[in-house]
Amino acid sequence: MFLRPFRLIQAFVLAVIGLLAIAPSAHAVPSFASQTGQPCTACHIGAFGPQLTAYGRAFKIGGYTQTGGEGVAAKIPLAAFIQGSYTHTQADQNGGAAPGYAGNNNFALDAVSVFLAGRITDYAGAFIQTTYAGVGKSYFLDNSDIRVTTPIDIGDTNLRLGMSVNNGPTVQDPFNSSMVWGPPYEGSSLAPTPAYEPVLMGAFQGSVLGVTAYGWYDNALYVEAGAYKTMDDKIAKALGVYGAPGTMLNPGPYVRLAYEWDWGGQSAHVGMIGLQTAIQPGGTIGFGTDTYTDIALDGSYQWVGDGKHTVSVIGSWTHEHQNLAASFIQGLASNQNNTLDEFRGTVSYYYKSTYGGQLGIKEIWGNADALYYNASPSGKPNSTGIIAELDYVPFGKDDSWKNPWANLKLGLQYTFYPMFNGTAQGASGNNTIYAFAWLSF
Repeated sequence: MFLRPFRLIQAFVLAVIGLLAIAPSAHAVPSFASQTGQPCTACHIGAFGPQLTAYGRAFKIGGYTQTGGEGVAAKIPLAAFIQGSYTHTQADQNGGAAPGYAGNNNFALDAVSVFLAGRITDYAGAFIQTTYAGVGKSYFLDNSDIRVTTPIDIGDTNLRLGMSVNNGPTVQDPFNSSMVWGPPYEGSSLAPTPAYEPVLMGAFQGSVLGVTAYGWYDNALYVEAGAYKTMDDKIAKALGVYGAPGTMLNPGPYVRLAYEWDWGGQSAHVGMIGLQTAIQPGGTIGFGTDTYTDIALDGSYQWVGDGKHTVSVIGSWTHEHQNLAASFIQGLASNQNNTLDEFRGTVSYYYKSTYGGQLGIKEIWGNADALYYNASPSGKPNSTGIIAELDYVPFGKDDSWKNPWANLKLGLQYTFYPMFNGTAQGASGNNTIYAFAWLSF
């Protein structure tokens, strides 16, 4: 009986996506900017997503319901983007970077996405993304979040209550230190990446359905709790989403706590995220489950000022305890218990929301398990990546050409690996130059 609400919600989400699939793409606009009447700089650091300002976080927590725009476009909740790129790795990739691609120096159409994104009523809104991935040549339901919400006055303060139905842990999260919307914000689909991360970092993205309830008190204290469950096979097939590390027999609990300060053109927050999942590895029945318990601590600081100089600092540390009882019995793990940690830290700067860049680090480490971490020569999951990026965003301001319909981000990113999948030997061969163009309209 407890699982029945998840099945009903899955059917509802599928119906919404069906409506999106028949929506005419010619009506696509940058819907949030049109709906609110605000330029992209109001909601986003550097005039382009996904980094949110304090205003942008409030808009998301408020269920995407704020208005203020004028004209027909302000009432049409459709948008789209196209992203293309060039990828070069220090060493050629044997057999090609992906099916149909050479071993190096590849141009690609990374993604074409269509969004149903905006206000539904005064108390409901949605962000639903469907994507065609050019490298994998697949179409699927991407990051999606449907909300109902209402404000409540409590004396001289306010409390906003809401509920989110979404398809991945932290898709609904308003802070950019979380996993789905955290740095690095772009990356190549044709470059090698570390094989091992805590499951909270995206292992279940798109293949689960979550229901969470949240409260935001006095625009400062944010509390959220809920659960996630892998989608039924028929629903997953209809939405084109696969790739979960296993099947959850029961909904996995999720919790989010954060406290935010917002003052004088500056903002900061500290918080934590927790997720526990028990899965059958590979969907195999009869061997029990593996249990993953993830706890993340995160924080950020932003200086927006008058918009001339913008600085943000973001950091998170995720600790995962793995009880691999099912994998151990099946000979898929050497240990019954492992730990896996990941640290991410990024500093970004933009001048007049036009010229800027980012410098970040991603560090992954854990104990040795030769069977579970079988892609590592040392049996350890350890990887270190240092990411530097330069960006140019010519539009997205109040006086921009065709504001808010024309939005473009050009970027050049370099990733350096001192350690890759448990070894320093040959790690530099994975170093990547990634140049991209991202057009939103």
